[in-house]
Amino acid sequence: MIKITLPDGTIKEYKQGSTPMDVARSISEGLARNVISAKFNDTVVETITPLNEDGNLILYTWSNTEGKKAFWHSSSHIIAQALEELYPGIKLTIGPAIENGFYYDVDFGEHTISDKDFPAIEKKAMEIARGKHDFKMRSVSKKDALQFYKNQGNEYKVELIDNLEDGSITFCDHDTFTDLCRGGHIPNTSIVKAIKIMNVAGAYWRGDENNTQLTRVYGISFPKQKELTEYLELLEEAKKRDHRKLGKELELFTFSKKVGQGLPLWLPKGAALRERLENFLKKAQKKAGYEMVITPHIGQKDLYVTSGHYDKYGEDSFQPIHTPREEEEFLLKPMNCPHHCEIYKSKPLSYRDLPKRFAEFGTVYRYEQSGELHGLTRVRGFTQDDAHLFCTPDQLHQEFIDVIDLSLYVLGSLGFEDFTAQVSIRDLEKPEKYIGSVENWEKAENAIINAAEEKGLNFVIEKGEAAFYGPKLDFMVKDALGRNWQLGTIQVDYNLPERFDLTYKGSDNEEHRPVMIHRAPFGSMERFVALLLEHTGGNFPLWLTPDQAIVLPVSEKHEKYAEKVLNSLENHEIRALSDARNETVGKKIREAEMNKIPFMLIVGENEEAENTVSVRKHGGEDLGMISVKAFANLVEKEINSTLKSF
Repeated sequence: MIKITLPDGTIKEYKQGSTPMDVARSISEGLARNVISAKFNDTVVETITPLNEDGNLILYTWSNTEGKKAFWHSSSHIIAQALEELYPGIKLTIGPAIENGFYYDVDFGEHTISDKDFPAIEKKAMEIARGKHDFKMRSVSKKDALQFYKNQGNEYKVELIDNLEDGSITFCDHDTFTDLCRGGHIPNTSIVKAIKIMNVAGAYWRGDENNTQLTRVYGISFPKQKELTEYLELLEEAKKRDHRKLGKELELFTFSKKVGQGLPLWLPKGAALRERLENFLKKAQKKAGYEMVITPHIGQKDLYVTSGHYDKYGEDSFQPIHTPREEEEFLLKPMNCPHHCEIYKSKPLSYRDLPKRFAEFGTVYRYEQSGELHGLTRVRGFTQDDAHLFCTPDQLHQEFIDVIDLSLYVLGSLGFEDFTAQVSIRDLEKPEKYIGSVENWEKAENAIINAAEEKGLNFVIEKGEAAFYGPKLDFMVKDALGRNWQLGTIQVDYNLPERFDLTYKGSDNEEHRPVMIHRAPFGSMERFVALLLEHTGGNFPLWLTPDQAIVLPVSEKHEKYAEKVLNSLENHEIRALSDARNETVGKKIREAEMNKIPFMLIVGENEEAENTVSVRKHGGEDLGMISVKAFANLVEKEINSTLKSF
């Protein structure tokens, strides 16, 4: 007998050789029908994998991220088989699950593929799926694995196998199809009820532009046709909310080939919106005891060598800037933290001076590949709402709690209420990815977990997602379309203070090492604005929106009264403009709706006679005729309902 521990702590005994599916059946037939994947002792296994020792078992369904991963990975096998049958002689490479669906990189040789071919591929894939073929894993010797793919003439799989150790190689079989695979599949193909090819794109083998360019086939699949239909409808809505489209329509930002790829240009309305966001955070930071600092856009290469960033991310930075002085090199600033460490070091500090909280809206530069650039979400120059707190070990817990409170205030004020906190820790099996002592890492990880528990956050722990210098707490926010985004991060760092030899004099008159907290509630101004645009569809919170109201005179003879109303609105600190064009009121309203202006104030003969305005809300709601003062009170009330004091 073996003892199996379930996620709720329950321990059950089973015969040796029992499978995850046997465990599911022992709990309920309903669970057994829905289980599609499993993890045993932190290793992904099949639902039919025999369990021969005591251990922890997690059963996954479609509702779990890991379940979807197995579902989509299995679907990539189905698509790969369909492609092989439709295009003989192609060479398959890799086909992983991704955040939404899967892809398979294929060398099509002389074949070509376009969206016209998608229906035929989908039809063939569903024929395969309906065959109810079991996914079966088997171990293969390195010699046999190499021979299998050499016989196929597939040099890509041969290269992959060459880098694997004998005894660790497995194949997955279903129907007549075999693929090199580590595992993690659904029980059989029939669980896939709907499959869709989304698009194709070019992708270099192993991401190296010196290698062969392959065709990446993107797809997605679902256990119900209805879910695919809903997903496609969601994609259509996402297209309407695309921040690149809305940013252009609302005149917030633009890009220029002459300026350079990935370097956004903020237009007047966008710059004003950014400034309001910055002032909003600055006000809260001031109350929380932060001090604003400013650092240069470049720094000596040695600064980032000291911090460890150059060793880890040097390839992602722009090339060093050489000066006329021999061996003098500078980098465009890829991050702010080393600069803030040097500010801390600028004068001796004692425990009475701590904590120190340095904040900066610091612009940094990183060389992203051109194919990875995407609007404001992936750029080469961006501004972080960065801050670094230096405190004593005894102050760490409360400082971390306070930063969580600030982050929650920021998210709440901007309508991001649905989120999960993610505690990102080390991967103990890959110590080479991290710097610093095991002791410091344990202290940092425990500090984050304890703070998250005290705040009652709904959090998950993700192994291997920590920064190279310390663990972190990320806020994974769900937007209006149900998509998850990482917004805001807080990191605990014992390592940079050591690398920069930061100290403070303690009450014992001895030198001690401070602890460092990195935090950025927005993350970056560019990415945050992009996500906010897509979350709101361009209908920003009233306190943030570029234009809060527009005055629409019915005809030319009402223009003077419109100007009077506009001046009155400005006196009430309401951002407004007037549309005095010789157009119909109906056309002016339609354009104001398209520009997402929250309130339209229509002024004509009756309004002028009674010194009022007729208020129409964005979306069509008629609020009737009211005085400008009453309208100002309405605006103030709506702003106060969303923008609470920190």
